[in-house]
Order: sequence, then C-alpha cells, then structure tokens
Amino acid sequence: MITHLKRREPALGSLGWTGRNAEWIALVCLHSGVFTRAQATRFLNTHHERARRLVLALIRQGLAAEETVPGIRGIGRVCRIYARGLYRALGAEHIRHRRTASPEVLLRRLLSLDYVIEHPELPWLPTEPEKVAAFEALGIERDLLPVKRYRGAAGTTRRHFPLKLPVALDSARALFVYAEPGHDTATALRSWGKAHGGLWRALRSRGLSAEIVVVARTAHELERARRVTRGWSEPGGHGEPDPGIAEELARIEGAILDGAVHVLEEYGGLQAALKRSIALEREASRPVRRGSIDRGSVWQTARLQGARYR
Repeated sequence: MITHLKRREPALGSLGWTGRNAEWIALVCLHSGVFTRAQATRFLNTHHERARRLVLALIRQGLAAEETVPGIRGIGRVCRIYARGLYRALGAEHIRHRRTASPEVLLRRLLSLDYVIEHPELPWLPTEPEKVAAFEALGIERDLLPVKRYRGAAGTTRRHFPLKLPVALDSARALFVYAEPGHDTATALRSWGKAHGGLWRALRSRGLSAEIVVVARTAHELERARRVTRGWSEPGGHGEPDPGIAEELARIEGAILDGAVHVLEEYGGLQAALKRSIALEREASRPVRRGSIDRGSVWQTARLQGARYR
C-alpha cells in the first residue's frame, strides 16, 4: 500500500481499475498526469508487455492518449491521462495535470514522477490543498508559501506551489523536489529557491529540517545544481553568480551595437532594453541571499536521461 495515496485508489474500482494498476493510475494522476511505458514497467515491476496492455486499455476506454510529443526528443511516446472522471474519483478533479502542457512542463512532470516512483514510501503531499493544509497545521502562514497569481475573466486566482513539484513532510523534515527540464542556466532553479526561502526558514525555526533534491538528466545539470544548493546550505549562503546574467547582458549589448532590432523588440524597444541591462548589472554586483536549507542533494534519472526538449 502506498500510504500517501490515502486509500484513494479503491475509488477507481467503479471504473474497472483495481490492485497495482489502480495504484499506478492514482500515482500518475496526482503527481504528473503523464508517464512513459518504461516508468509503468518499473513501478509495476513486470514485463513491458503488461505496461503496453495497460496503456492500450486506458486509450480504449477513452481515459488517456499516447503520442509522440512535438518538441521532445529521445523519449518515445508519452501517455497522458485526461479523463475528468478518474481525477474526480481521486478527489482531484480540478488538478491541471490532465491538460496538455508545453514540452518544458511535460518533461518536468515526467522527471518528478520518476523520482516519486523510486521513493513511493515518502509522505508525499501530492495536491495543492494538501500542501497548504500541512504547512498551515505547523502554524506557517500562507504568505510564506510560494504562490503565483493568474488573471482571468473571473478575476485573479492564487495558486500555491505553482510548479506542482513533489513535497514530502513528516514530523522531522520537509523534502522539496526540483525537476530540472534542461534549462541553459540555473536561473529557474534560483527563482524557485527564492520563492521557497521564507517557507524554508519558517520550517527551520520550528525545528524541522528543510531539505531539497534536484532531479536532472545530465552530469552538467547535476554539477550546476550541486553548486547552487551548496550555497543554499551554507549559513547565510549566497550561492554562485548566475552565468545567465552575463549571457543576457552580452546579448543586449550585442543587439545595441549591431542594431539588432528584433532582439531589442523582445524587451519592448531600445529604452526598455537599456533599463533591463542596468537592472542586470545591479543584480550581478550584489550578493543575493538565498533561502537557507539543511541539506541539498541531486538525483540522476536513468529512464529519461536521453530526453531533450526544444
């Protein structure tokens, strides 16, 4: 039994799914919405033929689709579970995993799932309401949780933990997973860390260990993540300067010198590009304090090692 599923999977029995297959479907729906046949084979601990039959059964019942994703190479076909009824049965009808996503987001979801597959025994908090409720139970205010605001016709919606990355919590520690989809710089990782800084400090002030693990595919990504997390784990650590700042500065300066209008237009014109370069120079000249953690580590995927997006 996978404890963190909280016995949701028996609800899939009315839809014809029981046992280990039901556990797998519940795990996918709650953590990613997508999976590969190799991942299903690993979780079910069986021959790939069983995974093939499971995928075909999901498709035949109109619950999922399997396709080669444009923009992602080296991964084969990806199965996406989209049927609202499955998510409703699991108490997660409005989770966004059932929707289509960009290659970057899709790869991040697959990487997250890959880590959970190897650590199903951890006390994961798979949905946004569970994450928010768990930290509020510790007396941590919502203002300290990472949040993103979405504007729509009905107004502004606040989504906590917007990247929907795995978080596990028990009485001793909180573990946060960051999935690196293959960015050229560590900017996204640093932004994620900055968004979690207040939460990490609040956890430590309550005697809990704040730990993170970065899931990545390549040796280069792993080493870059080690450098960043090493800085976060040091008292008052600043991390290493982001090489992406220098790269963007060089791009803006080159565009101005060469008169590359199409590049300047990306920033809203010459004046906007100049303002951006000034802000980047200020960012590069001062150390930026990061959220303090107790431990940072990395984990390399084997099943998704050859995946590339763009």
